[in-house]
Amino acid sequence: MDQAPPLLRAFRFRVQLRLAPQAVSGAPAPAGAPAGAALGDGGFQECSGLEVDMDVQEYLEGGRNDGVIRRVGRGKYSNLVLRRGMFYGDGRVNRELWTWLQSVISGERPVRRYNGSVEVMSVRDEVVAVWTFERGLPAKIKGPELNAKTGEIAIEELTIAHEGLRLASL
Repeated sequence: MDQAPPLLRAFRFRVQLRLAPQAVSGAPAPAGAPAGAALGDGGFQECSGLEVDMDVQEYLEGGRNDGVIRRVGRGKYSNLVLRRGMFYGDGRVNRELWTWLQSVISGERPVRRYNGSVEVMSVRDEVVAVWTFERGLPAKIKGPELNAKTGEIAIEELTIAHEGLRLASL
């Protein structure tokens, strides 16, 4: 009897963010940050938003009363939401993600955009699926919810708006 192929597990993954070669269409990457420079360490505990929706256009054809014609519309990419524990070393919190959003809001140009990948690994640490996204912008960053009554780890959340999501072939 044939065995069914194994199912993809959702708990072994890593996220990589790399500075896009062109921060703004036609402009070079910002000074001091070579193309491909990493942001963050990839140690996220949650990743959501690996979604693509397509607007289906409905056309009401005259004389056709039993239904509508459906046509291909634009694709829409959901924002990626990444959550991780806040890191600190040398008595200071890691500020990379916060600095990225604050530089965009403060008007620093050209805007730093990051391409990224979400790699899912098998139980043997082999990459079995890779989603890639392009030209990501920080849409939101959320600090930890602080509560002196619990002993929970401080979690920060980064939301990235991007211009394309693909399931890559390996």
